[in-house]
Amino acid sequence: MQILPIHMPVMKSGDDLVRILIERGKFSDSDILLISSKVIARTEGRAFDLGTIKPGVKATELARTCGQKPEFTELILQETRRLNGVIAGSCPFALLTSLKPDGMRRGRILCPNAGLDQSNIEPGHAIGWPTDPVKSARSLRMQLEEIMKKNPKKPRSPKSPRKGSSSSVSSVSPDPSVSSRIAVIITDSCCRPARQGVVAFALVCDGIDPVKSEVGRKDLFGKPLRFTLEAVADQLATAANFVMGNADQSVPAAIIRDHGLALGNFSGWVDGIDPDEDLFREAFL
Repeated sequence: MQILPIHMPVMKSGDDLVRILIERGKFSDSDILLISSKVIARTEGRAFDLGTIKPGVKATELARTCGQKPEFTELILQETRRLNGVIAGSCPFALLTSLKPDGMRRGRILCPNAGLDQSNIEPGHAIGWPTDPVKSARSLRMQLEEIMKKNPKKPRSPKSPRKGSSSSVSSVSPDPSVSSRIAVIITDSCCRPARQGVVAFALVCDGIDPVKSEVGRKDLFGKPLRFTLEAVADQLATAANFVMGNADQSVPAAIIRDHGLALGNFSGWVDGIDPDEDLFREAFL
């Protein structure tokens, strides 16, 4: 499997994200694009000037508890309400939010600060998730596939046959009737309960199933697995995040290629798990 970073300039509201991705990404059929929610949010105008936010009483009290600026805390409360969420806890510099965005079928998203961040954004500002990440992912995929269809890649030069082999490889022109397909996963980074360090997770997927069931598959000793679900989208998100980074790398997106996964028709938020089925529920009571 290859993970190919896409270096990009600092994006601004209204920038042509698709054009930049095509110029710098060099997509091929069956690629999976992993892209930070924050770079999409920037181009969609989801950066907030904290100087325009007027904190209320609740925000002022919570800000004092967790050491945030009241304006940022007020923005968290507003975004939490927009995402049908609640404040689930606090710690120094963060509020834990439990979110249920419109269209999310099952479970909730536990994350700090309702997905808002003050890193990789101009001082005095904060950046959130796209307003509708599902719509953003679908639009990205459709636009990228349309451009790929109009500009098919030339076939790779055939490799020379190995010495002693009589076989040969012929060059085959691309079939214009066959549309190139890709998948898009919008990601964010997050810390995890009881573990140090940041990983990434998938917010939404378009064109690939986010979870793969291994239930019934046998292990090395022939025992059938009972409840194992592979979090495919989250695993790919963290793999890509290793080359994307969270500091000044200027790599807000990556292509995963030669992954051996089937692309599909899924389009939506990645499901969570309902609290009464959560293995860790007792730890949060």
